[in-house]
Amino acid sequence: MRLFGGGNQNAWTYHLVLKVANIIGAIFVMGGNVYTVISPWDVYYSGKETYFTPASWSFFIWPLIHMLILGTCIYQFSGRGKEVIIERIGWKLPLLDFLNAMYIYSWTIQEYRYGLVFIIFAVSVVAQIYNEVKETQLRNFCDEVFLHLPFSLYHGWTICLVFMSAFEAFGVNALTEPADVWTKVAVFGSLALLQVVDFSYAYSAIEGDLPACLAITWYLFAVVVQQSPERSSFVHYSTLGFAIFSLCWVMRCLIGLELKYRGRRNRLGFGEETSRLLGGH
Repeated sequence: MRLFGGGNQNAWTYHLVLKVANIIGAIFVMGGNVYTVISPWDVYYSGKETYFTPASWSFFIWPLIHMLILGTCIYQFSGRGKEVIIERIGWKLPLLDFLNAMYIYSWTIQEYRYGLVFIIFAVSVVAQIYNEVKETQLRNFCDEVFLHLPFSLYHGWTICLVFMSAFEAFGVNALTEPADVWTKVAVFGSLALLQVVDFSYAYSAIEGDLPACLAITWYLFAVVVQQSPERSSFVHYSTLGFAIFSLCWVMRCLIGLELKYRGRRNRLGFGEETSRLLGGH
């Protein structure tokens, strides 16, 4: 009996440590992002400007993601949250917080190649979490808000940051150098790859993945705003075309959600009608 009790005690301690690590990691990363906004270095406006840099306001998607992740940390104390966050996701969430913090630090000190490495690893970890959540049957509103929504936004947004970081690490400075042929090819190829990712989100399920599609569309329109026609008409209008096209995948997700909701409502109606026929009340 002591062994059984000891096992329960060890499991309780392990789960408590993981919950605390999730909370500390979420607060630490949120603090890092807040610091980049209020710091005297003025990171969002003094960093390297490339032909794939979005408008600075696009980064305010981070507070939304971090607030949702804090909600996830609260949700982990529920039975359903413990089942998914603690028992399935496990230590991947603290690892994601660490990689994100290292990416923010590298980006802040303008070590863009290190930042690229950290954001690639961060995407690989968030992809694992994203898949864990997708494989879990979502049961209620809290599952949608604190499991699906934050990690869908996180996944879509960090994929955009991989492309942005690659341009920062290896691309030319848009303020001092014109866009040459290779830069235009790289921009167009990156836009095409983002459309492929957007397409995969839109058709990943009957209802698609609306938050991830919105994250990519948000990024593309921010690039349109930042890359003016005066700087490079090719980059501006190519990005504008792809941004408008990405709205198609957003509409696909909205239609999928409507069809899913209508199908669920029809099933409920059918169930009520069957109950009446069987003499139910």
